[in-house]
Amino acid sequence: MAIEPGAWERFLQEARARARAELPLQSSGTLTRLTGLVLEASGLRAPVGSQCTVQMPGQEPVLAEVVGFAGDHALLMPAGDTQGLSSGASVVPAAPYVPVPRLGEPPRALLRGSVLRLPMGAGLLGRVVDAQGQPLDHGGPLAEVAAVPLGRGQINAMERDPVRTPLDTGVRAINALLTVGRGQRLGLFAGSGVGKSVLLGMMARYTQADVIVVGLIGERGREVKEFIEDILGAEGRARSVVVAAPADAPPLLRMQGAAYATAVAEHFRDQGQHVLLLMDSLTRYAMAQREIALAIGEPPATKGYPPSCFARLPQLVERSGNGLHGVGSITAFYTVLSEGDDQQDPIADAARAILDGHIVLSRALAEAGHYPAIDIEQSASRVMHSVVSRGHLELARRFRALYSRYQKSRDLIQVGAYVPGTDPQLDEAIRLQPQMAAFLQQDMYEAATLEHSVQAMAQLLDASP
Repeated sequence: MAIEPGAWERFLQEARARARAELPLQSSGTLTRLTGLVLEASGLRAPVGSQCTVQMPGQEPVLAEVVGFAGDHALLMPAGDTQGLSSGASVVPAAPYVPVPRLGEPPRALLRGSVLRLPMGAGLLGRVVDAQGQPLDHGGPLAEVAAVPLGRGQINAMERDPVRTPLDTGVRAINALLTVGRGQRLGLFAGSGVGKSVLLGMMARYTQADVIVVGLIGERGREVKEFIEDILGAEGRARSVVVAAPADAPPLLRMQGAAYATAVAEHFRDQGQHVLLLMDSLTRYAMAQREIALAIGEPPATKGYPPSCFARLPQLVERSGNGLHGVGSITAFYTVLSEGDDQQDPIADAARAILDGHIVLSRALAEAGHYPAIDIEQSASRVMHSVVSRGHLELARRFRALYSRYQKSRDLIQVGAYVPGTDPQLDEAIRLQPQMAAFLQQDMYEAATLEHSVQAMAQLLDASP
């Protein structure tokens, strides 16, 4: 490889500059208090977001992050088990990352402070990692990865391409009536046990995407392996990256897991690939932030959620979407738990306002054996009119009208109070009801392409797409 003239001189100058650079003195602190989830250290001078280690003689150090301060006391949130810590433990900032200068590369600024860096790269494909980038699948160390800062700058909204291209999810009800656009962000709203994970697995297997990133945040540990082996399957796992931070992980790691999954999706998007991001769940992310905020003394606002929870949600969600000038995209599905099937839950209400659509799963449909249990009447895709033809849009509008007409008159029909011939539109809805119900149902191992979904809907309504 030819070295351009002057490269040696620039390399030596950069090496000398780094050798003469005055690194800031890293102050260490002393653990003075442990209350609930919060560690308090005196004498520590570290900015918010810095990584620190709490060290006790004869024990493994505990990683912690500075989340606030009060006077000369720093407040830290542990990322590990605090069992065995005692007053007087040493709190030391993590070593700053110093990039190694390489011949022929442009000079890089010397990074100061303890910046959180996690593995990114093609070596993550097919792997299952935790919120700190450590493999969980016993597949050996990660290869073809590099340590990259977790935090990223915001993308100018005027530099993003609008959502204009339809995305085939493989789910007939979504393709036909809630068509998704590439780069769209949707919420999957449901209570517990109505088929959210199965629907996510269907989309992971059948969606047209180059890379799939799955974030399992705050879910039961048992569900992690079941989702990967039974729902995601070998085909879906081969092109997927799974980041797991189960319910027993500290709140800091649950939040970090969601941020890490989003950063991995951003990494592949920046390479021009189309990414499908599945986050389960956004509510657990907000709950982790609530635990941290309440622990450091932030006052609760709406149903126990501090204001910082509602500020964190858009910061996470806005990172997905289309890349700069149409290069790469992240189509994101976030599951949102509705406590007691209440769609007015504060987190569900806040998520609905910042997402580009919502898919509501009905417990009544699930109890009736209707899967996927998508409530068409309450669901909406805000970009469907921009990604489908006028004929497709008219078919979906007509299907919705007939389906809704039957549901509103269902009680009258079942008790025999309705006289056929009174309402021609309702008569048509009654005639088509069995076909419409069958159209909306789909086996989890069955794929339905976008084109075939529209053709089936047109055939059902005796129209042409």
